[in-house]
Amino acid sequence: MQNRRPAFWFSSGIGLLLLCLLANLSVGSVWIPFGEIVGRFFGHPFSKESWETIFISYRIPKAFTAIIAGIGLSWSGLQMQTFFRNPLAGPYVLGISSGAGLGVAVLLMAATAFGFSIGTSGFGTWSVVIAASIGAIGVLLLVSLVAWRVRDSMTLLIVGLMFGSAVSALVAVLSYFSDAEQLKLFTIWSMGSLGATQDAQLPAMGTAVVIGSIPLLLHIKGYNAMLMGENYAASMGIRIQNLRWAMILSTGILAGSVTAFCGPIAFIGIAVPHMARLVFKTADHRVLFPASALIGAIALLVCDGISQLPGSALTLPINAVTSLVGAPMVIWLILRRNFSREF
Repeated sequence: MQNRRPAFWFSSGIGLLLLCLLANLSVGSVWIPFGEIVGRFFGHPFSKESWETIFISYRIPKAFTAIIAGIGLSWSGLQMQTFFRNPLAGPYVLGISSGAGLGVAVLLMAATAFGFSIGTSGFGTWSVVIAASIGAIGVLLLVSLVAWRVRDSMTLLIVGLMFGSAVSALVAVLSYFSDAEQLKLFTIWSMGSLGATQDAQLPAMGTAVVIGSIPLLLHIKGYNAMLMGENYAASMGIRIQNLRWAMILSTGILAGSVTAFCGPIAFIGIAVPHMARLVFKTADHRVLFPASALIGAIALLVCDGISQLPGSALTLPINAVTSLVGAPMVIWLILRRNFSREF
């Protein structure tokens, strides 16, 4: 009976994912009936021409952005929790999000010092994505240099947090000297958005997440051994240094790409891996990785649907919704579970 549990939850999760996708495509300031959307997937046109524009130009890219971002953040969070054996580790503990924020802060708030702005940078709609990517890659390179010299994972965790604090301080300095309009643009970016990804950017985001998943898939057998500690994993024949590099590289690409396209999104990377452990009742990463991807996609679709305020023209920042949903979830998990048995 225990062997049937993953199959049951995976089949149920796929059905729930399709239902959440359908609901996400329907809700918003303009309600599109479920029947119309189902018919559209089967090649039937909408009864209103305006629905076609809304569906193709906005809701399809936003929904698939939510799915891709949910998968990327969930996988990166699960890797960091395994790497540091810390239940509260997330995808941004290495300072990747702070680095992306610094890149965007320089682009949006340092126009006076560097002589360019978002409108004249020459990158067009890709300017924020490129700036965030450069910042995230810069911090990832610094963390990689430290990881090359530091063998202890806890030391690397502290260094990553220090990098994040230092970069956040630089962003605070830029914010202090920036104009109100520039500061507002950066604040809006820092709240996160799934609707800013355009049709041309979605394949690039998906490709980045696929590339980030390659190191994960190549070393998936070593993740279970890492839960028992690096010494135990080494005794099992795992090449610890290769596994460490795979985890850092994969997390950096996954978290960095999602942040570059969507801005920082809180709590998904921390809460979803625990939800996967709770639902599937296993610590086997061969189950947890697909389970986290499935739950992460569902969670972000649900949060995005809530942020749309169905029937209203207002849209809440996705970060606000994920925090309101994720924070109570993490607290409940802490009170419910004995993490010392798993980490």
